[in-house]
Amino acid sequence: MRAVRLHPPGGIEGLRLDEVARPQPRPGQVLVRVHAAAITRGELEWPADRLPAIPSYELSGVVAEDGDGFSAGEDVFALTPFDRDGVAADYALVPAEVLAPKPGSLSHIQAAALPMPGLSAWQALMVHGRMQAGDGVGVTGAHGGVGHVAVQLARSRGAALVDEGEPCDLLFDTVGGQALARSAGQAGRIVTIAAEAPGAYYFIVEPSHDQLLELARLAGTGDLRPEIDSVFPLAQAQEAFTRSEGRGKHGKVVLGVIE
Repeated sequence: MRAVRLHPPGGIEGLRLDEVARPQPRPGQVLVRVHAAAITRGELEWPADRLPAIPSYELSGVVAEDGDGFSAGEDVFALTPFDRDGVAADYALVPAEVLAPKPGSLSHIQAAALPMPGLSAWQALMVHGRMQAGDGVGVTGAHGGVGHVAVQLARSRGAALVDEGEPCDLLFDTVGGQALARSAGQAGRIVTIAAEAPGAYYFIVEPSHDQLLELARLAGTGDLRPEIDSVFPLAQAQEAFTRSEGRGKHGKVVLGVIE
């Protein structure tokens, strides 16, 4: 099968489309025929001893073989664990515990763009930020890949969105730097995914089956819609990652595995 792999010494120029053996599932794993895989800025920063490695940790696709509670032909999506190869390939092994049915209202391209931004927003607002209906919520980077989903999620849960720098009950920071500095003094609680900062709770998103189900429900009601910046074929992974790291991006960059 085809797989994008990052080769030493790393960096975008180290990405190549290779032919590799199709993986074989073990107990607890589901083999997924990948239709689309989303990428995230900065995800190529692996230590050299992990290379070659497959990037991308968000997928949407179709179950290839029966197993672990899933049937061949089911449409699924997931955020996969970061401690193993990613999913920018024709097939990927996904732990059954993190896999969820794909929202029927979304295409595979759209569904692949939802797991990391959606779970980041959910965990920031609902878990770590303890957001309640009626809270004033600020989001730095509100038009970015995570920020635009956080804005939709906050609205769907009855929060009131405030502009950057205005007083708020909860500030979700997605970019750090000056944007965080401008708003931090006006926020009751601060949650960030950008970098550790004084007075802010910093976390790294984790896969979650149950939270994906909640996100899928919101997508089904039209309350949540991931924005797609651009789509590249698997063979143009270098161009896709270059776009992901560029300025002026709106939404997610996605690899269309099945064209």
